[in-house]
Amino acid sequence: MSTKFIFVTGGVVSSLGKGLTAASLGALLENRGLKVTLQKFDPYLNVDPGTMSPFQHGEVYVLDDGAETDLDLGHYERFTHTKLTRCNNLTSGQVYKTVLDKERAGAYLGKTVQVIPHVTDEIQNRIHMVAEQSKADVVITEIGGTTGDIEGLPFLEAIREFALDVGFHNALFLHVTLVPFIKAAGELKTKPTQQSVAKLREIGITPQIIVCRCEQPLTKELRQKISLFCNVPFDSVIEERDVEHTIYEVPLMLQRERLDDLVCHALHLETPQATMSHWQDILRKIIAPQHRVRIGVVGKYMGLQDAYKSVYEAVTHGGIANDCAVSIEKIDSEELVKNGPQSCLRGLSGILVPGGFGERGIEGKIQAVQYARENHLPYLGLCLGMQIACIEFARNVLKLAKAHSTEFEPNTPHPVVALMDEQRKVIKKGGTMRLGAQPCQLAVGSRAAKLYSAFVVNERHRHRYEFNHTFRERFEQAGMVFSGTSPDGKLVELVELAEHPFFLACQFHPEFQSKPYQPHPLFKGFISASLAHSLRRTG
Repeated sequence: MSTKFIFVTGGVVSSLGKGLTAASLGALLENRGLKVTLQKFDPYLNVDPGTMSPFQHGEVYVLDDGAETDLDLGHYERFTHTKLTRCNNLTSGQVYKTVLDKERAGAYLGKTVQVIPHVTDEIQNRIHMVAEQSKADVVITEIGGTTGDIEGLPFLEAIREFALDVGFHNALFLHVTLVPFIKAAGELKTKPTQQSVAKLREIGITPQIIVCRCEQPLTKELRQKISLFCNVPFDSVIEERDVEHTIYEVPLMLQRERLDDLVCHALHLETPQATMSHWQDILRKIIAPQHRVRIGVVGKYMGLQDAYKSVYEAVTHGGIANDCAVSIEKIDSEELVKNGPQSCLRGLSGILVPGGFGERGIEGKIQAVQYARENHLPYLGLCLGMQIACIEFARNVLKLAKAHSTEFEPNTPHPVVALMDEQRKVIKKGGTMRLGAQPCQLAVGSRAAKLYSAFVVNERHRHRYEFNHTFRERFEQAGMVFSGTSPDGKLVELVELAEHPFFLACQFHPEFQSKPYQPHPLFKGFISASLAHSLRRTG
C-alpha cells in the first residue's frame, strides 16, 4: 500500500485546535490498524521555538532526539503511539536556512533561487522524508497559522503541488474552521467559513472535509449551507463542538461524526472500524472518578495555559491511573512570597514545581518545597523543581543560608546547583542545552526504582545546570537519597527523601512521555501518594 497523506489547514482564527483534531484523527486511524505519523509545519522564521518566550509560544516540547518543537507534537505523541523526531517539525526558518546553505554551496548550479520551486521543493522533501523514515501508512501534516497569512503561503503552495504529484487518491485536504455563535442574533454564522475556504480555493486547494469548531450544534440547514457554498458533500461537514470535560473526548466525538470513515473512503483504505473502548474507559475515569485530589502547581507562568501544557496533561494521566479526578490549583510563585505558603498551600493534597528558566519567582518555589517537606505533603519536582529542592534542602537542613544556583546568584558561597562543565564555553542559545533522551541508572531499593519497576530508564532533558557533586556527601549524610544518576555517576538525575511519604524530584522532564492510556510512573506514584494523603486527612 502506498503512503497516504492528509493535510490539515485552519481558517478564520488561530488556536482553533488543529493540532488536537490532527492528533484525534491519528488516534482513530491507528485504532483501525494503520500505522500513523504526524508532522507540524510552522510558518515563523525562528529555526525552532527553543529560544522563544512562553508568553510568545507556550511550552517547548522536547523529543527523544533532542529536538525542541511545537507543543502540538505533544498532542501527537500523547494521542498516538508514534515516536517523533526533529524531522516532524518544520519551520520557515529551517526551510530558508537549508535553501540558503545549499545556495552558498553551489547546489543550485547558478540558478536564481526562488520561493517556487526551491522553497516549496524543500518543504515537499520534508514530507517525503517523514514518510520514508516512519514507514507509516498515513502521514498527517498540520499547517500552522491561519489561511490567508502571508508567511504560510509557501507551505500551502507546497502541499498543493505535493497532492498533484502523488495523486488526489493518495492525498486529502481537511480544513478546520470556526463557525461563531453571535449571541445578539442567537445563531451560528457560516460566512467566515465560506470566506476561509474561498481563500484556500484561490490558491488551488479545495478541502474535501470541513471540520467546524462551534459552541452550539450544527443544524441540518447550516451543514447544507456550508456544503453548498464550500463545495463539499453534506456528510463531509463535521461538527467539532467545544468539549465539556476533557480534550480526550475529541476522538470519540469525531468518530461519532464518522470522520475516520470519510477519510478511509476518500483515500481507499480498507480497514475495520476503530475500537475505542480504552478511550471510553479513560473518559469514565475523568468524568466519573472514584476519588478527587487537589494538586498545587507552583510556577511563574500561571496565566498561560500552554506554558505547562504537558505537565497538566501528565498530572491528569496520573489521576486516570488512580481513578481520581485532579483539580489543579495554579499558584503564582511571586504571589506565594507575598501571601505566605500557609495561605496559598493549605488544604492541598500535593505540590508540584515544574521546569523553568530565570530568577523571577524562585524564592516562592523554595518556600513551596519547604512547606511540602516540613508538612509531609507529597512533592514532585521537575527539572528546575529538582534544583529548587536541592537549594531548599541546603538552606534549611544543611543550614547553608546563602545556598543557591549559579544561574540566579553567580557569586553564591554555596553553589549547590551549577552550570554543567560542557556548557561553560557555549555562546549560542538555540539547541545547545543538554537535550533529549538520556539514560538514567536507578538505585536499588529506591522509591524511583519501585515506581519504574526498572533500574535503567531513558528520559528527556532540557537544562544547562546540574546538582554540584561537591555537596553530595553532605546531602547524603543529612538524609537526601540520590536515587538516579547518569550511567557514569557524574550527573544527578533523581533525588528523594526516604523518610517522607513522597518527596521525589528529577532533573529530566517525565511529562513528555506520559499518555492518557499509559501514565508516566512518576506522575502515577505522585497522584497515588497525594490521594493517600487526602484520605488520611479526611479519614
